[in-house]
Formats: sequence, C-alpha cells, structure tokens
Amino acid sequence: MRWMYWLAFPLVVLVGAPLLIVVPVSFSTSASLIFPPPGYGLQHYAAYFSDYAWLLPTANSLLIGLATALLTLSLVVPATFALVRYPFRGRALGRALVILPLIVPNIVMALGYYLYLGNLKLTQTYLGVILAHACLCVPIAYLILEANLKNFDVNLERAARSLGATPMKTFWLVTFPILRPGFLAAGLFAFAHSFDEAVVALFISGRDVPTLPRKMFESLRMESDPVMSVVSTLLLAAVLLFTILYAVSKHYRSGRHRQCEAAPAGPVNTSNSYS
Repeated sequence: MRWMYWLAFPLVVLVGAPLLIVVPVSFSTSASLIFPPPGYGLQHYAAYFSDYAWLLPTANSLLIGLATALLTLSLVVPATFALVRYPFRGRALGRALVILPLIVPNIVMALGYYLYLGNLKLTQTYLGVILAHACLCVPIAYLILEANLKNFDVNLERAARSLGATPMKTFWLVTFPILRPGFLAAGLFAFAHSFDEAVVALFISGRDVPTLPRKMFESLRMESDPVMSVVSTLLLAAVLLFTILYAVSKHYRSGRHRQCEAAPAGPVNTSNSYS
C-alpha cells in the first residue's frame, strides 16, 4: 500500500501548489497581482473589511447558501425516503430526473434558469438565486442521503413502532439521530456548492444580489484586484479552522467514550437483605 502514498503525494502537491502563491499575494503591498510580492502588509485585508462592495457579496453568499441548504434538505429528505423505500411505477425515472442536473452542463442550466425565472420576474432576486442553487444542489444531497438510507436498519423503526411510537415520533427519536451525519453532510455539501457557484449567479443574481463568486469573477476580469487573494485566504483559513475544531471535538468525544468504557463498575452489595 506504500505506492498509494507515493501516488497521492504529487496529487496533493498539484492541488496545494496554488496556495503557495495565493496566500503570499494576499499580504502583498502591490496594487496588482504580482508574484513574488515586492513587500508585505495588511492593506488588502483592510480594504476587504472596509469595502461594502466586498462585504455585501460575502453576506449574500452566506445567506443564500444557508437558505439553499435548508430548502434542499426540505425537498430531498421526503424524496429520498419515497424513492428508496417505496416501490412504485416510474421510480427509476424519478431517480433519473432527480440526478439529471449533474449531467447537464452548468451553462445550459444557467440559461434555462434565466429564461424561466425571468418570465416569473425572479431574476436579480434572492428567491430566484436560492431556487436556482437548490435545483443544482438537489442531486448531490440526494446521492448522499440515498447511500445513508440504504444502509439503515429498518428493524430499528419496526421495533419503535411495535412499542407504540407514532411514525413522526419514530422518525425524530430513531431515524433522525442515526441518519443525522448524513443529513449534516448533505446540508454541508449543499451550502458549499451554493457558496462556490458562479456560473448560474452570473445569469440570475445580477447587480442587485451579487454573490461572492460573481464579485471575484468580475474583479479578476476587470481589475485583477489582489483583494481576491484575501478572500481565498480567508476561505482557506475558515476550512482549516472548521477541520481542526471537528478533529478536536471528535478526539474529545472518543476520549470520553473510552473513559466511560474503562470506568470501574460501582460496588455491588452482596449482603442478603433478608437475613
């Protein structure tokens, strides 16, 4: 298996090499994208946190990403249960329609959304961007939940129902806690996909609802503003921080679990209570 590590090393270098340029450029004193930087400072970070033209798209992307994740889960969860658990005519066709956005190129989807949402007067609105992003995120979330639901032991729900639990109570007390990692993963992927999406945003968002990827694209095309590297560095730092916090919390939970397993049992009273 050692050869797999040697195979993964150049892939990691290929993916991580751009960061060796992006991060130093974010601290550059140059007014344009120049590498290596002529000097180092925090002027681009100050420009980002003081410029409404960058802060507004960042807030919009966070808001749209959260709303897209919630809408995607509200659509995907019942659809996944229906397509996985209940046989009916047209189930294979329904599954194909759900994952269809993965097959169609984004530029084609963006044009279709632009024409359809334009007739509904939803272009350049938050609702229009959220609906378009949710359509793109549905197949990703569905495939994640489908894999989790297929591995779920239905006998656990049957046991709860046999003890008198209602279907809704069974879902919240049995199904949801077990499938919670799958729900979280689906929501996280939907948020990340919406936050990072640029092609559809170029057609739908317009100037009234600018998103961060759209702003970065326009900045690269028009100005080559080094503030873009600040945004990339901050996003990288946020991902690293989230990963570290998750690893620490997982290590803490596993440590507490081992302590509970290793804890000695309490003293047992062996005296005869009837003597």
